[in-house]
Order: sequence, then C-alpha cells, then structure tokens
Amino acid sequence: MGLIYGKNPVMEAINSDKTINKIYIQSKNKELNKIYELAKQKKIVVVEAEKSKLDRMITAENETLKNSQGVVANITDYKYYEVEDILEYAASKNEKPFVLILDKIEDPHNLGAIIRTAECMGVHGIIIQKRNACQVTDTVEKVSAGACSYVRIARVTNITETIKKLKENGMWIYGLDMDSDSTIYNTNFDGAIGIVIGNEGKGISRLVRDNCDVIVSIPMYGKINSLNASVSAAISVYEISKQKKLRKKIVLY
Repeated sequence: MGLIYGKNPVMEAINSDKTINKIYIQSKNKELNKIYELAKQKKIVVVEAEKSKLDRMITAENETLKNSQGVVANITDYKYYEVEDILEYAASKNEKPFVLILDKIEDPHNLGAIIRTAECMGVHGIIIQKRNACQVTDTVEKVSAGACSYVRIARVTNITETIKKLKENGMWIYGLDMDSDSTIYNTNFDGAIGIVIGNEGKGISRLVRDNCDVIVSIPMYGKINSLNASVSAAISVYEISKQKKLRKKIVLY
C-alpha cells in the first residue's frame, strides 16, 4: 500500500475510482469539505487528524517536513498497465497511438510533471523501465496533480526491445536529443508516434538512440543550451498535439 497527499491528487483518486483504503483529513478545515463529502458518498473510511500528524505521515526520517495540504489517502500500490493496454486504449478511441518512452528518468518531480503533461495533451500512455528509473511514488502522484489516476503507465524490462516491438506494430519512434539538425518544428509528426525522452544527465542511451527512426531536437537560442527533461517533454508533446489537431481540422474541412 502507498500514500498520496494533497487536495488535487486525492480528489482525482476518488473521482477515478482508484482503490482507496482510508482517507486522513485535517480536522475543521472547510476547504476540504468537498473531499470529505465525496469520500463519504463513495463509502471510503475517513479519519480526522491534526495537520501536523498528516505532514509527519508523509515525511520520511531525516527528510524536510512535507506539506500534506491537510489530506492523505492510503491507497493500493499503483497498478501498472501493459504496453498492449496502451495500444488498445488508443484503438478504442479510434486514434493512432501517441506514446512517451522514458529512458531512465530518475527524478520523481520530472516523472510527475511528464505524467501531468501527458494527461493534458492527450498522450495515450507512458512507458518506463522497471530498473534504474523512477517509479510511481507518492511524490510523483503529488507532482502530477492527480494525473496518475488517468494516464496509463507501463513498466518494461528492456526499453530497446520494447521500441523494436512498437516499430513492428507500425509506430514511428522519435528520439529527443539536442544533437540533431532535424527539429520538432520542421518534422512532420503523423501516424502512430512514440517519442523518447532521455535521462536528466546523460540523455538517451546509445542503444536506444540507435533504434530510434529519427532524432529530433528543440531549437534553443540562449547560452545554457539545455532544458529540464520534463520541460523538453512538454514542449515536444505540445508540438505533436498541435500538429495532430491542425491536421484533423484540415481533414474535417
């Protein structure tokens, strides 16, 4: 079992019918009345407690005290999907698959932000590695602002082998890397798409890069010439979503 905390993540967990064992809520906090009433309607056990106790509940030993925002939910561990589930979900919407492939993303804040972007921009699912990469934790849930309750996330043992299988299923795989003359703005993103986001420090690993169909970059004009992984993901996902939306309008008219 795990814990998620914060107003938005807990509310989204309730609305999405995630299995919640118990909700701990700050006593006499009117801002949390909506969560309290909804939890009662869904027959979830609610326990009132002081905020200081809730903050300590989500803070590990020797960690700076976290802010629970007055609500903590005890849930079953995140239920991961299979890659096939993501592809079937896209098919059920009569859409070409649009998938994010994360190559050893380690920072839970990056993972949470990427999941939030994916949910907002219509990505069908995210693929992460089982080892040497961040998993869905309470911090990830919090940063995603509840998006973990809606985004299908699959874990795989080998990213390279997964990419090969996706390509066999007709997907075109783009690797995001700053060392490429092809940019996300002069690339025509069409059909079934998978985009690879690399590790925060090392970028895309060599073997994964070699198995991408195309390497694309985000043009940058400053002196630093690098972006946070979640920011890079957001920019590229938005560009792909924009192209898909414009193409759909052209087909309609």
